[in-house]
Amino acid sequence: MQEAIQLNQRRRLAHPEETAFLDLLRTTDMLSRGLIAVLKQEDLSATQYNVLRILRGAPQGLPCGEVANRMITRDPDITRLLDRLEKRGLITRTRETKDRRLVMARITPQGLKLLGRLDEPVQETHRKQLGHLGRERLQRLTELLKAAQVEVS
Repeated sequence: MQEAIQLNQRRRLAHPEETAFLDLLRTTDMLSRGLIAVLKQEDLSATQYNVLRILRGAPQGLPCGEVANRMITRDPDITRLLDRLEKRGLITRTRETKDRRLVMARITPQGLKLLGRLDEPVQETHRKQLGHLGRERLQRLTELLKAAQVEVS
C-alpha cells in the first residue's frame, strides 16, 4: 500500500511546462474576476468588451470576420455576439456596396461613450492587480508571454 502511494506521488510531479500552464490558467481566472466585476456594472461581458475595444481601435470599421480573428478568446458565435451589441446600440453593421458579401462592424458614439466610462475603472483594476510587480517585471512578463504565444500560434 505504501508503495502505491509513493508511486502515485511520483506521477503527480508536474513538468515545468505543466506547472507554468496551470499557473497561467489560475492567474487568468483570478485576474478575470476583477475585470468581470467592473464590466458587470455596465451589463457587459468580457467578450463584448473585447469587441468594443477592437472596434474603437478601428474607427473606419472592420469586417465581422476580422473582428473574430482579433478576439482575445475565440467566440464560436461571433454573429450572435455582434447581434447583442447592435441591439444595445453599441455597434452598427452594414453590408458593403462594393462587395455585398462583406459586412462591416463599427462602434457607435454610444459604444465609445460606454468604453470611456469603463476606461478608468478598468485601468484601476489592472493597477490594483498587477501594479505591485513594477514596470520592469511587467515588461519581462509580457516578453515571456509573447514568446510563448509565438510558439503556439
